[in-house]
Amino acid sequence: MPLVAVYVCADFGSIMGGWTSSRLLKKGFTANKARKLTMLGCALLVVPVAFAIDVSNLWLAVLLIGLATAGHQGFSANMFSYPSDLFPRGAASTVVGLGGLAGAVGGMAMAQYSGWMLQELGTYRPIFIVGALAYLVALVFVQLFTPAYRPVSKALVQNSFQ
Repeated sequence: MPLVAVYVCADFGSIMGGWTSSRLLKKGFTANKARKLTMLGCALLVVPVAFAIDVSNLWLAVLLIGLATAGHQGFSANMFSYPSDLFPRGAASTVVGLGGLAGAVGGMAMAQYSGWMLQELGTYRPIFIVGALAYLVALVFVQLFTPAYRPVSKALVQNSFQ
């Protein structure tokens, strides 16, 4: 049941992440503000996972991890909108593929880091702290790379792929 609860939280986060940014867009927010505010809210949902290692109650740990999975899914739902918002149709799938590659490499690096950290320190605490802060750091980079959230010109994309 705990695993089912975590997955249900992830499902809820995925739906709410998309719904929230769509709702903000309908209220007149720019795509830039709607997506980034939603991602900020989702990133903040992940922060309490840092304390999951300290709780002795199973269901409180499930709640904290469930909040993190909900935040992750809401964040990623909005990140998947970025390529279609910013790139021409022919380039969006390439951008998503490159993002998937980066995610896979990051996952491999995190697995190595986790194993090393657990072996050296004997605790998952640093791993949970990294997880708690990763989405806020990611949002800082999103803001640095796309402060104005303007679509990339088709000519620029065509020249890059030739």
